[in-house]
Amino acid sequence: MRDLTHGEGQDLLERYKRAWQGRDPDAAMALYAPGAEHRDHPFRDPYRDENAIRGMWNDIAANEDHVEFDAERIWVAARTVLASWHAAYTDRTSGERVRLRGFATFELDEAGLIQRLREWPVSRVVGMDSTFPSEPVAPVSREADPSHGR
Repeated sequence: MRDLTHGEGQDLLERYKRAWQGRDPDAAMALYAPGAEHRDHPFRDPYRDENAIRGMWNDIAANEDHVEFDAERIWVAARTVLASWHAAYTDRTSGERVRLRGFATFELDEAGLIQRLREWPVSRVVGMDSTFPSEPVAPVSREADPSHGR
């Protein structure tokens, strides 16, 4: 199995960015191998298998708006992409603007699909989104953590 190039790592993070910012569960799911695992926080159980991961992305699409994501630094080691990143979104359930910083590892299979993704996020509510309706919408499904599990 050949090692990934730095460009392939950048391409993966760009596709991840488009899926998250576009709130597109189908585009996100196209990044994962069958039987993948996504641990969005070190102190929670991982999402294992396609149904669990799709449920996570469906929650993100339903509960986040005005999403921004950028990988700050990207490293590649063999078939693993490592990235420090920052993001922000508006929580649709409250109108709060949430900012995140984190680190992630993407372990890829031979086809370049995510076998295992692990994230270490830190999030903070930084205010209210003035462009968002003042009447909050009921959450579709949400963990107690306002960072949608990140």
